[in-house]
Amino acid sequence: MAFSAPEPRREPAATPARGRVDLVGAGPGDPGLITLRGVELLGRADVVLYDYLVNPRLLEHCRADATLVCLGKHGRDRILTQDEINARMTAEGLSGKRVVRLKGGDPAVFARFAEEVEAIEAAGLDYEVVPGITTALAVGSHAGIALTDRRHASAVALVTGHERDEQLGTKLDYAALADFPGTLVFYMGVTNAPEWTAALIEAGKPADTPAAVVRRCSWPDQQTYLTTLGQVPQLLQTTKLRPPVLTIVGDTVAARGAATWFSDRPLFGRRIVLGRPEHQCTAARNRLEELGAAVFLQPAIRIGPPDDGARLEALIERAGEFDWIAFSSVNGVASFCDRLRKLGRDGRALKSAKLAAIGPGTAEALAQRGLLADLVPSEYRAEALAAALAQEAKAGRKRFLLIRASRGREVLAETLTAAGAEVEQVVAYRSDDVSEPAAEVAALVKAGKIDWITVTSSAIARSLVKLFGDDLRRAKLASISPITTATLAELGYQAAAEATVFTLDGLVEAILAAERRGE
Repeated sequence: MAFSAPEPRREPAATPARGRVDLVGAGPGDPGLITLRGVELLGRADVVLYDYLVNPRLLEHCRADATLVCLGKHGRDRILTQDEINARMTAEGLSGKRVVRLKGGDPAVFARFAEEVEAIEAAGLDYEVVPGITTALAVGSHAGIALTDRRHASAVALVTGHERDEQLGTKLDYAALADFPGTLVFYMGVTNAPEWTAALIEAGKPADTPAAVVRRCSWPDQQTYLTTLGQVPQLLQTTKLRPPVLTIVGDTVAARGAATWFSDRPLFGRRIVLGRPEHQCTAARNRLEELGAAVFLQPAIRIGPPDDGARLEALIERAGEFDWIAFSSVNGVASFCDRLRKLGRDGRALKSAKLAAIGPGTAEALAQRGLLADLVPSEYRAEALAAALAQEAKAGRKRFLLIRASRGREVLAETLTAAGAEVEQVVAYRSDDVSEPAAEVAALVKAGKIDWITVTSSAIARSLVKLFGDDLRRAKLASISPITTATLAELGYQAAAEATVFTLDGLVEAILAAERRGE
């Protein structure tokens, strides 16, 4: 009997992994108003397609390797059409990527929701919709206008002020809107304000009905104008307001004033530049934003690894031989402890060595790594730390290891040496000037639209002068210490505020005090 050879086994063709598309509401502008679920999905996304009205702070929740695509901005870039957005969104999903379509406000309120969902379903992709706070609902809280009030309004209507261009006539029933027993909130009604206001008045809505025009709701530069329905077009023409703008029409507007917490904050509308590396600014940025400021990050120096990492590691291996290890910055703590861990060691390697920190921020950085500072001077400056450690040297504890930057003052080493101490210094990190400012920050500084720039060290003072030159005089400078103020003076610049406690918290308080004095 003849047997034929078996057919070679054929592996099935690989099926490309299918991705998904999630529609996420970004909220009205304040980055703190996005939902927890929205933040979670941003952190998982491979691709984020975002509207230009989305606060860029939200993109900080994305992975470092995620592809971030702005879909165009009025007056700057071409805005993608809805068909183009749908095509890009579904193509990325079909290629196996997780896509977040990040939309201002709520995806289902005047945001082309149905068209995008239809495109996703037609592509056969899985999806999720995460609600966001639509601006009409945020505006009541942030502009101090109750949208409902049992005395004046029992209902709210969200109305478009800009219907589809190709429509003939209107689908809006202005007679019904004129008789509506509550508050009307108009979206996208700037260019068409003469038409929709006239239609409402013609339908019977009194021209003197209270109205409020609110621009950039929940942003630090939010603007609120109180007017009447009949005066809305003239107001918009006079002020030349650009989107995003909402108009609220109804009797509840007249009661505004009971809840203006948002615009009453002490730094509301102020623009402040923080000149430190980004990872050192989180707490100060959050505090300033809570006080109402718009905060821009412009690191003046760049932190990097030391040129001689081997010497740092060698001294870390010998750390237990010293009586004192002194840290003069948070960066020094981070670099030292990272290297310690890289060597497979922990705090036990320091043996009986005591730890000194120049200030509470540096002490806190040690504490976060399980190390407690034995000495923090009452004044947070090198001279005070040097004086305190000099007393230790005179008492017999003479071996000191100083953890420092690649540049800085020599006061600590010189004072300890003069006191008879044995001093070894090691550069734990490089500090280099940033050569180019961020384009947005540079433009604002040049235009005189920055209120304050923080200066938190002499090195940062010198770098800021290089970055901005005479344009730096267009903003007020807030100095962290007398030494930094003196450096600014040497460079020909005057500090408008100086911290009495030489920390970032102290610097924020100095700005607040200057603002209260009207300086």
